[in-house]
Amino acid sequence: MFESPQPAAAPRIWEVGALCRAIADALEARFNPVAVRGEITGFSRASSGHCYFSIKDANGQLRCAMFRRAAGLLDFSPRDGELVEVRGRLGVYEARGDLQFIVESMQRAGQGALFEQFLRLKAQLEGEGLFDPRRKRTLPVQPRGIGLITSLGAAALHDVVTALRRRVPHIPVVLIPAQVQGAAAPQSMVTALRQMYAWAEGEAPADGKATPVVVDVILLVRGGGSMEDLWAFNDEQLARTIVQSPVPLVSGVGHETDFTIADFCADLRAPTPTAAAELVAQPREVWLGALDLLADRLESAVQRQIDLRHQRLDQAAQRLGRPSGLAAREQLRLARCAQRLRHGMLLNLERLALKNKALEADFAQKTARHIALQSDRLERARLRLELLNPHLVLQRGYALLTDSQGHAVTSVGQARLGDALRATLADGVLDVTVDQPRLL
Repeated sequence: MFESPQPAAAPRIWEVGALCRAIADALEARFNPVAVRGEITGFSRASSGHCYFSIKDANGQLRCAMFRRAAGLLDFSPRDGELVEVRGRLGVYEARGDLQFIVESMQRAGQGALFEQFLRLKAQLEGEGLFDPRRKRTLPVQPRGIGLITSLGAAALHDVVTALRRRVPHIPVVLIPAQVQGAAAPQSMVTALRQMYAWAEGEAPADGKATPVVVDVILLVRGGGSMEDLWAFNDEQLARTIVQSPVPLVSGVGHETDFTIADFCADLRAPTPTAAAELVAQPREVWLGALDLLADRLESAVQRQIDLRHQRLDQAAQRLGRPSGLAAREQLRLARCAQRLRHGMLLNLERLALKNKALEADFAQKTARHIALQSDRLERARLRLELLNPHLVLQRGYALLTDSQGHAVTSVGQARLGDALRATLADGVLDVTVDQPRLL
């Protein structure tokens, strides 16, 4: 015989706040006080002095709050990626129903995995000289164009564009979008940087409608976030690509307390994306004010020169006096010059006539003497040339031997048995054959 089942008891209906308090009491009784080891992520310090962050490991994450009194006892500045041991009490933040850990003390437990990886790469690249201050370049005072690399959906893009539009609306900006977070972000930024380098080196694609923008400085920016959010900027390939920039490169990643490998490789690190834009864009009002100042100085200088010329003109007019008197003096001086010129010309003509008569008198004698001298020199040259005639040597019984190609044979070593040679004598030519070459 079967008994019919009893109806299940209806569950208790809780008020939300009462259930949160009950859970908090259960956690208090079951766990507290408790110590936890984990890696800090998302650390922030409010203006009130309270600190908010999470601690995590490979399997979980726990939200933490550390109030000002406990935070004031810290002997170090917590950073994302650090491995710490925290002690405190688990509780429930009833306003949101969130589980949170109220931290009463914190101490370092060694560096977190990401932070240790960051330090290893930093030491390696620093040893290779990628952070050497001597290779860092100064920023152009007035760039012709600004290159910008960031995500199209990032708040940093709005901040940078707003700052540039406010300060230098006349300078063109070349934007190449790239991912700035996630596994694909490093390669995306490397590709964007290489495209930007082509712009900077004058290899930008031209559409035929306008002159390509000349990029004189590059901004690589991203807003703040946790160490994991900014991890793409700690990539080795990205670091090596940054140092290859043909123009100065400014890194504006995260907040003022955030540091990445990209910051150390860049020519200059800006604390925020907005600060990066302001570093390369002096306000237009500054330049307009400088131009106004230069214009005032130029106008004053021109006016001084005009006044000086007026004074000199007045002084010259006073010295000049009546123009008729000056003209009479100049006419008298001109008449004396004309008289001296006529007298000089007459004297010169007389000297030329006397010299011409003297030349006519001894021209025939000098000409005959010169011809005799040149004939004698010509005869001596003919005799010397005749002595060099090789036929005179042949007439004394000598012969000139040449091979089949017409080259002179001057040594027994140049002839071999059976070679056909040609002997040139004083009155003809003989073709001979080498029978037995012998050395003397």
